[in-house]
Amino acid sequence: MKYETVDSYIADQPVVIREMLERMRATIKKAAPKAEELISYNMPAYKLNGMLVWFAAHSKHIGLYPRGSGIEEFSEELSPYKRSKGTVQFPLDKPLPVGLITKIVKFRVAENMEREALKKKVK
Repeated sequence: MKYETVDSYIADQPVVIREMLERMRATIKKAAPKAEELISYNMPAYKLNGMLVWFAAHSKHIGLYPRGSGIEEFSEELSPYKRSKGTVQFPLDKPLPVGLITKIVKFRVAENMEREALKKKVK
């Protein structure tokens, strides 16, 4: 299915996952209140001076995709979770680490703002 909105994406997921997705969504929106919410790569995403983060439901985890820099910056704190260069997996049977997700999103906001400021200096 091709999703047009984050609401439709979340509504289409199994009931047991929806609450975690809504918590992820609320956490990101609180950490980046000026970010635009959209669907990108057919999953929920947030954009502010470029893409910030994506998230997605999977059969055994919620994936957070904060680009490689977000994973690298918090690699020690993310060590309990399965991760790769640009993603971290939060298991469905454990609470979302809201504080850590908040820090990652705020880091990505700062990173994008800094990049945007540098672009303006160059012009």
